[in-house]
Amino acid sequence: MRALVAGEVGEPADVLRLESRPVPTPGAGQALIRVKATPVHASDLHVLRGRYGFSPEFPAVGGHMECVGRIEALGPGTEGLKAGQRVVVAAVPAVPGPQAAGTWQEFLVADVRRLLPVPDRLSDSSACQLAVNPLTALLLVTRELDVQPGEWLLQTAAGSTVGRLVIQLAGHLGIRTINVVRRRAAVEEIKALGGEEVICTEDEDLLQRVAETAGPAGVRKAVDCVAGPLGAQVFQALAPGGEVVVYGALSTHRQADPSALTIPLHARSVIYETKTLRGFWLNRWFGTASGEDVLHMLSQVRSLVVDEVLSIPEGRPFPLERFAEAIALAETPARDAKPLFVFEDGRDEDDR
Repeated sequence: MRALVAGEVGEPADVLRLESRPVPTPGAGQALIRVKATPVHASDLHVLRGRYGFSPEFPAVGGHMECVGRIEALGPGTEGLKAGQRVVVAAVPAVPGPQAAGTWQEFLVADVRRLLPVPDRLSDSSACQLAVNPLTALLLVTRELDVQPGEWLLQTAAGSTVGRLVIQLAGHLGIRTINVVRRRAAVEEIKALGGEEVICTEDEDLLQRVAETAGPAGVRKAVDCVAGPLGAQVFQALAPGGEVVVYGALSTHRQADPSALTIPLHARSVIYETKTLRGFWLNRWFGTASGEDVLHMLSQVRSLVVDEVLSIPEGRPFPLERFAEAIALAETPARDAKPLFVFEDGRDEDDR
């Protein structure tokens, strides 16, 4: 089988190579998945650069979060699933060796507790993107902040994939959103999507606009994926007792120095206004949540997408051979589609 493998830590375009590897064998409680489509996330690239929350042992197959495929074979002791079933694979650990479970390969072995059956009417593009962005939006709004109908939710990077999903979910749940964007051209698009209020940092003062919008009661809940000075402004804009959950650091997207990944908070807001700021990392949630809870939340996401409450933008397909193009697109500002590695059904039988 073909696999996209990084031989060492470094820039993905420099260290990735297309290799031929033996098809792995599922063990107890595992399934062999024939991958159909898998996205290229910025986090996948940061893993290879060595600047993410974990680092695999190299050489490592790229991709670590999600894919869609069909069950090719089941290991001993598996129940409730069958060969040929179409499934989403969530939270694949990046490990070395012939059983490497990165998603950027034609076959992978996965724990059956990380498999969610999906209907054929859901496209490969939508299915392979279920387990990261929509799940992040759902967890942030309902679990991390427990935002209630009628409450304000302030969010940065409203035009990002997660930001757009938060807007859709908020509309479904009756939550009011204040959405921060950095370009004036994005304002009308966010409003058309359902964003109740939009603040453009290109020509507006964030603190003033939040105060004008929310009135004396203010805003007590926010999500931020920019960090840096903008994240600090969001923190300052909250009412006393407010809380910010940070799930990304787009302001330092190309920053390789870990010491530069900062949010300069005002001590007055922390001490006298007792505001709190904490992080959210989906990988950690996958690692600490029970298998039952993971499948429960993924099932909710699946229902929201199938019922068209949440809309996942169609991805742009690439074969593994064009990985350099896919990587470049993954980090292109304001791109029109997320790159996806796609695989044909056919394969060389000698691989088996």
